[in-house]
Amino acid sequence: MALWLARSVRNRISAVQSYRLRNVVSIALMWTVIDILLKLLVSGRGRPDSLDHRTLTWMAVGLRAGIVFGLSMIMAYILVFRVRYSFRNHPLLLNWVYKSLILLSFSLVMNFLVYVTYYHYVWGFTMHHAMNRIVDDSIYTLWLVIKTVQWLIIFILTQLFLEVNSKYGPGVFRNMILGRYVKPRKERRIVIFMDLKNSTPIAEALGSARYFDFIREFIFQISNALTEYDANIYQYVGDEVVASWKSSKKNARKCYSALIDAQRSIQRNGTMFRRLYGFVPEFRVGIHEGEVTIGEIGVVKKDLAMSGDTMNTAARIRTASSALKKKFLVSGTFLELLPLKPWQAVPIGAIELKGKSEGMELYSLRI
Repeated sequence: MALWLARSVRNRISAVQSYRLRNVVSIALMWTVIDILLKLLVSGRGRPDSLDHRTLTWMAVGLRAGIVFGLSMIMAYILVFRVRYSFRNHPLLLNWVYKSLILLSFSLVMNFLVYVTYYHYVWGFTMHHAMNRIVDDSIYTLWLVIKTVQWLIIFILTQLFLEVNSKYGPGVFRNMILGRYVKPRKERRIVIFMDLKNSTPIAEALGSARYFDFIREFIFQISNALTEYDANIYQYVGDEVVASWKSSKKNARKCYSALIDAQRSIQRNGTMFRRLYGFVPEFRVGIHEGEVTIGEIGVVKKDLAMSGDTMNTAARIRTASSALKKKFLVSGTFLELLPLKPWQAVPIGAIELKGKSEGMELYSLRI
C-alpha cells in the first residue's frame, strides 16, 4: 500500500516539480550543514552564542539541526517555487536583493527559535529569561549583525548557483564540474529545433523593443514546456530554441509530450499575448534522432557544444517545415523510437534537404 501511494504521488509530480523539490531538499541540507559548521567555528571565542559542554551534546546539535533544516526547507521552497520568477523583469542584482530580503526575514525567525530553544531547553533558562537574553544579545552585541551578514552571503551564493545551473539546464552544470565533457563524447540524441512562425511581419508591426518582450515571453512558455519533460535546452538563437534528449523510446515520448504541452501553453496564454502584443505566437518544429558529438568549448566563456550531421539535419528539417507549410516535421529515425498511429504522423515523402545527397523521408505530426 505504501509503495503504491509513493508511486501514485511520484506520477502526479511533473519533471520540473521533481527537479525543483530536489533543489529544495539540497539547499536546505546545505544551509543546515553551513549553520552547524559556523556554530562549531565560533565555539570558545567569547561570543554570545559560544559553545560549552552543554551545547556540544547530541541533543543540542540535533535540536539545532532540526529547527534549521525545517525552516530552511520553507525558505528554500519559497526561493525555488514562489519567488523564482517574481522579479525576472528586474536587473539580476536587484532581483537577488529582493529575494534575499524576503529570505532574511525568515532567517531571523529561524535564529530566534534556535536561541529560544537553546536558552530554554539546553541552558535551562526560563522562557522569560531566555527572551531577555536574546534581546540583550541583539542590542548589546554584534550577534544579530553577524548573523544577518552571514545569511545574506549564503542567500546570494545560493542564488548565484541556481542562476548558473539554470543557464546550463538541469544536470549540465554538474556534468561540466565533473569534467564529463572535457573530452568530446559521442552520444545518440533526439534533437528538436523550434522557432517562431511569421517572425518578420510580427517584428515589423511591434518594433524592436516590444518584439523583444514578445520573444522573451514566447521563449519562456516554450522553455517551461520543454523542461517539464526533462529536455536539455542547448541554446537560444533569436526566436529559435534548440533542445535535446538522450535517445530512448521513453525520451521520444517525452519529446512528443513536450511539443503538445508547448502548444497548449501558448493557447492558454493566447488572451494575454493578444492583449499585450496583438499577436498569438505560432511555432514550427523540426525533430531528428542520431549521433552527436558533445564537448566543452571556449576560453573566456565556456559552454557545451553539440555538433554533427544530426544537428544539421534537424535544422534542415525545421527549415523544410516552412517551405512545405507544415508545423511539425520529424524524421523517420525519430518515429522508429515513437510508434504513432497513421493519422498522427502523415508521410510527406522523400524530401531533398540542403547538404544531403539523397532525399529524406519526413513525416508531419498532427497535434
